[in-house]
Amino acid sequence: MARNRVNVGIIGFGTVGSGTARILLENAEIISKRAGFNVVLKKIADRDIVRDRGFTVPDGILTTSADELLNDPDIDVVVELVGGIHPAKDFMLQAIANGKHVVTANKALIATEGAEIFAAADEKGVEVGFEAAVAGGIPIIKVLREGLIANNMVAIYGIINGTSNYILTKMTSEKADFGAVLKEAQRLGYAEADPTFDIEGIDSAHKLTIIASLAYGIPLSFEQVYKEGITRVTAEDIDFASELGYKIKLLAITKAVNGQVEVRVHPTMVPNDYLISKIDGVFNAIYVEGDAVGSTLYYGRGAGDMPTGSAVVADIVDIGRTIISGGVRRASGISGAGNTYVIRAMGDIESKYYFRFSALDKPGTLSKISGILGKYNISIASVIQKGRSASSSVPLVVLTHSAREKDVASAIAEIDELPVVVQKTLVIRVEGKE
Repeated sequence: MARNRVNVGIIGFGTVGSGTARILLENAEIISKRAGFNVVLKKIADRDIVRDRGFTVPDGILTTSADELLNDPDIDVVVELVGGIHPAKDFMLQAIANGKHVVTANKALIATEGAEIFAAADEKGVEVGFEAAVAGGIPIIKVLREGLIANNMVAIYGIINGTSNYILTKMTSEKADFGAVLKEAQRLGYAEADPTFDIEGIDSAHKLTIIASLAYGIPLSFEQVYKEGITRVTAEDIDFASELGYKIKLLAITKAVNGQVEVRVHPTMVPNDYLISKIDGVFNAIYVEGDAVGSTLYYGRGAGDMPTGSAVVADIVDIGRTIISGGVRRASGISGAGNTYVIRAMGDIESKYYFRFSALDKPGTLSKISGILGKYNISIASVIQKGRSASSSVPLVVLTHSAREKDVASAIAEIDELPVVVQKTLVIRVEGKE
């Protein structure tokens, strides 16, 4: 008799675990019709099985023992939704050792420990699903592994952290300072009590690590991703950007340049007429350019219980199809085998730049600054200077043509030593056409 069911166990019954369980239970009929087999939620393991999650869980499913789930021979797919590195990694490796397929939404775990996990899965002949690890409900992993598999990737630009995008959006629309908007985001639940991973670009870097590996075949390289957050961006910078025809977004960028791959996360000025500049609030968007398909854009909710749960269930069903058909396991797309790219040093990238100098309003100030920029082959495209003050500093804004990062770093270090420059210069990279 042909097999017609796949049994699932979930470890972690928090936000994403609850969303996943709810979808599996409440949408069971539509999932089975579309998949051609039944996906059965057999066990949920969590330390807290008492708290009300807002929906009914059938009797006998909840347990406080992850081992009960991991060692159950009837469970085919283990879903890790605990978060963090340990014990999440231990749960996944135990499940793999027991011959079970695994699914996770854990971007930090995949980005930093993924090589070991994928190697273990290869050895046991099981699959690792990680669609939910990047951009929540946006199926970007499937796009890169399947939909655009025929393309050489030219560039990928992503707004892949909803917290930072919400903060920058509010700063833009309300002309508010970073600190005030961060507090509001924490009050509304968009930002954690400790928001470091979000506002310093670490969360985006975890996701970019995965995207770059899929797009360019490079090994998972989180430590080599350049990371810079949004904490130094002010409402004043957002106003200057607007005057110059740009918006400021926290972008995750990977692109191929002369056999090298750039992997960087930082605040970026994007032209107002680019679609990605119009992505506001907690939403995510990923622009992907392939040599065959051209430009494509993927937009949606990048976090939350149901959007992320939707991505988890998609992975379960994909793995379930392999199980039911008795087919060969699919390659993860992440290995680094046969990679011909090297990661480009940050100092070698080329970009346009926005500088905001805090300078004394004295004759010759601009000529001193422009002289140093010229010394390092940095060409000025436009200048904005507003306000006059005989006793305090005023902002002096410079937008450059394309320049090399290491030259910019050297020039700014020298400019910041000038007696007429009273604060550390803010530098924002600019993407877009010359």
